[in-house]
Amino acid sequence: VQLQASGGGLVQAGGSLRLSCAASGRTFSSYVMGWFRQAPGKEREFVAAVTRSGSSSNYAESVKGRFTISRDNAKNTVYLQMNNLKPDDTAIYYCAARGRVYYSTTPSEYQYWGQGTLVTVSS
Repeated sequence: VQLQASGGGLVQAGGSLRLSCAASGRTFSSYVMGWFRQAPGKEREFVAAVTRSGSSSNYAESVKGRFTISRDNAKNTVYLQMNNLKPDDTAIYYCAARGRVYYSTTPSEYQYWGQGTLVTVSS
């Protein structure tokens, strides 16, 4: 599966952005989908993941209550709604696909990755 992330940009602290990740192929619904981020000089870290049906999701503590992951299997797209953004959220955001039943917070357990979209939050 090929993934294409979009929706990043520059926003002031307290603002919102919605990221999208469009997937190619007809098997999108068989993949757990996740969002990760990587800030300059830091390792890639887990942000959120959603099960294949979209019925369950998992979040990093740092984004709980502010970010929402969702998916539309009919459109082969996963979203990340980001509200109340903070300067610490500044990073390149990547979507990823995992061909297993359960989600994971470990980047190496995702088989497919999008190219990343930059989110910059100014103070």
